[in-house]
Amino acid sequence: MEKIPPKPKKTKNATREDLLKMEKTELVERILQLEAHNVQLKNIIAKNLSDQSQSDVNLKKKSFDFTKCHYRRILLHLLYFGWDYQGLAVQEDSNQTIEHHLFNALTKSCLIQSRETSKYHRCGRTDKGVSAFGQVISITLRSKHPPDEQYIDSSISNEMPYCKILNRLLPKEIRALRWIPIPEEKPEYSARFDCKKRRYKYYFPRSSLNISAMQDACNRLLGSNDYRHLCKMDVGNGVTEFRREIFRADIIPVVDESSDPTSMYCLVIEGNAFLWHQIRCIMGVLLLVGQGNESPEIISELLNVEKHSRKPQYNMALDVPLNLFHCSYELEETNNWVYDQDELRCVISHLQTEWTVHNIKTTMIKDSIQQLEIEYAKLLCGHDEEKDGGNEKHRDGVMSYTDCLIQGVKARVYTPLLKRDTCSSLEEMIEFYKKKRKIT
Repeated sequence: MEKIPPKPKKTKNATREDLLKMEKTELVERILQLEAHNVQLKNIIAKNLSDQSQSDVNLKKKSFDFTKCHYRRILLHLLYFGWDYQGLAVQEDSNQTIEHHLFNALTKSCLIQSRETSKYHRCGRTDKGVSAFGQVISITLRSKHPPDEQYIDSSISNEMPYCKILNRLLPKEIRALRWIPIPEEKPEYSARFDCKKRRYKYYFPRSSLNISAMQDACNRLLGSNDYRHLCKMDVGNGVTEFRREIFRADIIPVVDESSDPTSMYCLVIEGNAFLWHQIRCIMGVLLLVGQGNESPEIISELLNVEKHSRKPQYNMALDVPLNLFHCSYELEETNNWVYDQDELRCVISHLQTEWTVHNIKTTMIKDSIQQLEIEYAKLLCGHDEEKDGGNEKHRDGVMSYTDCLIQGVKARVYTPLLKRDTCSSLEEMIEFYKKKRKIT
């Protein structure tokens, strides 16, 4: 049965007189609550209609007899661009998630009977807007071969074309790339729990950032540390341990090192596991370092949870540039990934087309910027000549490439992190959620 969304806080119907007495901010808040409630109801109604329609279609079809099928357990490597999606994990009030489309393709193709019976695990849960080149799932799929033949080379090469089947049903932003068989003696092998390393990349333009200072700050992230001040603490869901290990943190050019403000760089960060919004919080602080607002030592200060028991309030970085780039498994050392050569060619061709369209748009914007910068420089020179005959060098041009990467409103006067208001301490959060009976 579909879960009904919670009603707005004020359940009593307000009269006209009540509304006229309200402050403007109260009215705005009430309207926002009602609009959000309305959107949630519309999504649930649409989902119910879609599910009912699908059920009617399924009833008309001849039911597929899964009891006669053989099954194979595999790791499946997925690529997706999450810019326009609400995240990886399925949600009750939205169909615009990666998992919704993935399981729609899996069930429609009869590769699985249901999510519940497929023994599904995902390596990393990516949030709204976040992409993945290296997402890996473990799952049990229908197979052409009985269990005693599944680990013969010929049966692997002659297996059902899993990637081709899925890619015909998935949206173009989601692609299946390759798969690897899980050994018979490891039936509980999990994409999540057996992953040894996860590598993320966060892309950004060089702009006027101090790259060497950002790298200095990255070096201070390495090792096993308590990252409670460099993540969003999810205590309400029972997360009270914030020690993780980071193996690598580097700022590197995507192509060639360049001082051009539009040249692209990325943060490459690798660890055993990551906390909620950890990389986006880290990147938010690194951008402050690159802008010269903080020194690289701020990372060491934030990792010193004995000295600083409360996290200073700051904004994390934008979601769009973040990419779960690679996940590592010991299984790769003994088993080979299985590719469909023709399907891989199709994926590459599709991505090349996408790159062409996006790069043309980028080049058009860059060309426009360059022309406007020339005009702006002329204006600055003219103003300087009016002031002192042109003897003084004009001010630098506009350099706002990375301003959009830090979320929230930018303050006119910068306040150092360690002088800002702070959040509740971990101990206070634990006590709060204990009272709420959300954790024990």
